[in-house]
Amino acid sequence: MDGYGKQSGTTVMVVDDVSASRYAMGAVLRRAGHDVVPVASAGEALSELDLRLRAGALPDVALVDIGLPDMSGFELCRRVKARPSTSALPVVHFSATAMEARDRCRGLDAGADAYLTVPAEPREIQAVVRSAVRRARRRTAAEALAHRLTLLSEAIVTVQTARCLGELADAAAAGAARLSGTPAVVFVIGPDGEPHWGCSPSSLHLPRSHGFARPAGTPTALPDTAPHVAAARLITRIAENRTGRTGVHSTVVPASLWPAGFFRPGMREDAHLVLASGQEGKAQVCIATPAQDLSGPHEVNRGSAAPFRGAGNCATSHDEPAEDRRHNAAPPIAALPAERLAQATALAAEPLLMYQAERDIALTLQHSFLPQPYRLPALPGVDVVVRYVPASRQAEIGGDFYAALRTEGGVLTAVGDVVGHSLDAATVMVEIRHALRAYCVEESDPRALAARLDRMLQHYHPEVTATVCLALVDPGTGRTRIANAGHIPPLIVRDAGDAEYVPVDGPLLGLGLDRPEPSELVLARGDRLLMVTDGLIETRGIDLATSMEQLRTAAAEAPAGLDALCDTLLGCFGRGREDDIAMLALRLG
Repeated sequence: MDGYGKQSGTTVMVVDDVSASRYAMGAVLRRAGHDVVPVASAGEALSELDLRLRAGALPDVALVDIGLPDMSGFELCRRVKARPSTSALPVVHFSATAMEARDRCRGLDAGADAYLTVPAEPREIQAVVRSAVRRARRRTAAEALAHRLTLLSEAIVTVQTARCLGELADAAAAGAARLSGTPAVVFVIGPDGEPHWGCSPSSLHLPRSHGFARPAGTPTALPDTAPHVAAARLITRIAENRTGRTGVHSTVVPASLWPAGFFRPGMREDAHLVLASGQEGKAQVCIATPAQDLSGPHEVNRGSAAPFRGAGNCATSHDEPAEDRRHNAAPPIAALPAERLAQATALAAEPLLMYQAERDIALTLQHSFLPQPYRLPALPGVDVVVRYVPASRQAEIGGDFYAALRTEGGVLTAVGDVVGHSLDAATVMVEIRHALRAYCVEESDPRALAARLDRMLQHYHPEVTATVCLALVDPGTGRTRIANAGHIPPLIVRDAGDAEYVPVDGPLLGLGLDRPEPSELVLARGDRLLMVTDGLIETRGIDLATSMEQLRTAAAEAPAGLDALCDTLLGCFGRGREDDIAMLALRLG
């Protein structure tokens, strides 16, 4: 509406079979700044609405005469309101003959928004049209906002259930795309400044070289492509300037500063960035979408984002908590759900970043204390091969370990797993392994060693339990004694092409229960002793006995050699596991 009370940009359909009346009504409306679409019958009106619906240009209001020749204005209104595509169109009835109260009631009952008796003053006609359009726009805006808030709540629920930074960024990007109706990319930046990214499904049409088609489960580090690197550098600079600050920051980066083709191939677009920090300021989240005009004719405009002036000097629509902006110029309503989504994503990112840091520490512990294959001690008379595979990034870290040690009684091998998934589990794993090395100096009997480890856990970690399988091998005779504490029993793989589990069991470490005598067997030349943790085969929804039988069959069919055995089993069972995998294979030299 302009300063003279005229409603510019409004289209009014006038339905009247009398050409003179149709012309007069159109003249009044045009003087008020409206565009007029004159039609002479109800059928013509329905056809015109169909054409405009396909073109995406429905009128803003329809003025309908009651006495049309092909159907009444009441029936035309009912048909318009009965169609979902046109039900929101305001209808104003008018008549020069039907002026009784019952006529107005029939019009309102048919779904009309107002009723005019003509002739009427031009000011009254214009006011009725303005009122109908204003109510319709407010109703449409309220429905759109309710829909956006529904999408926002769904997006926040998905964000809050993300198990890793990759899932978090993808969930936020998908939610932002649904809210904005455009491609969206989300960056999550931790305290180390490394950006992790996620994209909306609507961005998957982009060339693979742009890095958007990241399969689920792959690393979330930024792809090394020019648009992503340039955008990440820019966003990281903005985030660095906000270190230690909380709240939401919104800005528009002009196309001249934003990498071309980032959202859509071959297109240079302004970028709308919404940045938010977590409560502790450790996580910075940026939601990037193509900039849109948020203050169109159907949007209530309460301010706009100022242009970007470089990472060090960003003019923004707002950069303060929402409660501090109550009496200040607020951002466009369309931007508010994106702000809330960015805030929710930043809050969800902080515990995930803390977990990732804990996981990195635990992995470092495991890698530093588990000897690599090339660093295993020399073990005369036996050949030993080990493998260790950490769980996928979506899963928590465990306490899996292996050991191969020289003792007075022969070669002692062990594979175990501390119950639980955390840095604590990895720390206890290190203690168990060091305790085993110390006990082996004076003791080599597997049962006695298991009993000592059991007492150590009860004394220092009474809340922790662990599994372990210990095998003492005499390289000269092949005599092997095996003690088991709640672990998967070892598998003997023979040259003849068969494999069988050693019948040995016992209670977990940390329970203080009596330990059975070790099982004894004799390894023949060429026999392979295989010890694994349950992370290799344990799968949700599948009975462990079934998985163990699958492992036995695969081991029996594996090629000769220790490396071939381990690599074959990892190829069969080791991809995308939710738990760590430790594996040790031994044979007489």
